[in-house]
Amino acid sequence: MPTPHPATLRSLLITAALFAAPLGYAQDRPPGAPIGPLGFGGAPAPTDPAYQPIAHQTNAAEVAAVLGRVLAYVDSATPSRLVDRKTGQEITDFTTPNPNTSFERDPQHPFGVVGYEWGVAYAGMLAAADATGDPRFSAFVSSRMALIAHALPAFGTPPPGGGQPFRNPVRGLVAPGALDDIGAMDAAIIKARIAGVGPDLKPVIDTAAKFISHGQFRLPDGTLARHWPVPESVWADDMYMSVPALAQTGKLTGDTRYYDDAIRQVRQIADHLFEPAKGIFRHGWISSNPDSLDVHWGRANGWCMMAMVELLDVLPPDYPGRDDVLALLRAQIRGVAALQSGSGLWHQLLDRPDSYLETSASAMFVFSIARAIDRGWISPVYGTIAQTGWNAVAGKVNAKGQVEGTCVGTNFALDFPYYYFRPASPLAPHGYGPVLLAGAEMLRLLKNDAVALKPQVGSIYFMPKADAANVRR
Repeated sequence: MPTPHPATLRSLLITAALFAAPLGYAQDRPPGAPIGPLGFGGAPAPTDPAYQPIAHQTNAAEVAAVLGRVLAYVDSATPSRLVDRKTGQEITDFTTPNPNTSFERDPQHPFGVVGYEWGVAYAGMLAAADATGDPRFSAFVSSRMALIAHALPAFGTPPPGGGQPFRNPVRGLVAPGALDDIGAMDAAIIKARIAGVGPDLKPVIDTAAKFISHGQFRLPDGTLARHWPVPESVWADDMYMSVPALAQTGKLTGDTRYYDDAIRQVRQIADHLFEPAKGIFRHGWISSNPDSLDVHWGRANGWCMMAMVELLDVLPPDYPGRDDVLALLRAQIRGVAALQSGSGLWHQLLDRPDSYLETSASAMFVFSIARAIDRGWISPVYGTIAQTGWNAVAGKVNAKGQVEGTCVGTNFALDFPYYYFRPASPLAPHGYGPVLLAGAEMLRLLKNDAVALKPQVGSIYFMPKADAANVRR
């Protein structure tokens, strides 16, 4: 009988050893116990130090600590007073417009309190308050909503037709000129109202409903669109700048016309921008140039995914059109999940791995995927995607509570280098709300009684609890 080749003999010995080994897997060992040089099936167990923080099974205390750091920084970095710009004195009389009114500004307050980024941040604070039970998050929302309520009369009412004689940073809440001015803020204000947090800002809610429904430019088919920077452009961003506000208005008022319009916007924006073969959205579309580049900007996709999640959250289970929204969300989650990088984050341009890793979009995906699992809209198996994404996002929150790696505000452009070279900065407010939302939803996912977490061969498996009981051990 011929002698086996040394390589063949080595292969046979390894195979025999594996089949002779006990059937107990690594998960049978006490937590933290070494599993030896080989994992299940002979695959090397992950030992690279860069992998451990990503694959780490996080816990509620760790998530809450990240959220607490973000809260502390945002609280210190946003103004909490109105001051006279000339004298520097705090303004306490809010009944008389003052041309020198200003939000407090100094190096410790680099942010504002109004804008779509802050609408997301307030929604994130409310979600964190609910998930953690920590009243500091809702107290932040209450204090800044009160500041906005004081600012509205202090800055004065913009005159009809424009021509404001002095800068009015809250003008977008009383005389919006674009969805960015009021949509995300309105959604957060309604959530705060429903939660009983902060003052009554119903005039802003009414203004938003009127503007989104009748003031913002639309294409002939009713799709919300922009005339800037070029005429008749549809942006993925506007799914979030409109749909959550419409959904919350429908919930608040009981008027289903707002639900119907929200569903229409999801469908029609997707008709213009969603690419089923890839499962992701283009950033924009222009009527005069419908064959422009397919730019798959990360945060634009995050806006769409969060908008659909927000809408599904309020729609009754059997509402007409809900199934279409759910099918689109599932398709996008599949497409986005496949593009997660080895770091756990997603790229600035999702399908271009030479573009930089970006935090705000990554947090948006984590929030949306975790919420979809929590609500039973997708399989728990996506929980591993959410957890590795969260671990990576949490790693971008520095000791001060700043969110690093967030792309600054970005236009819809027709060249790839524009997106490649957009700066990332901890002073970009776009990252704070998504991180708060992602952390809050991860807390809910970790506490979800219908989902079981199973550490297996160096990874964490999320699965329905009924199936988890039958996992071979």
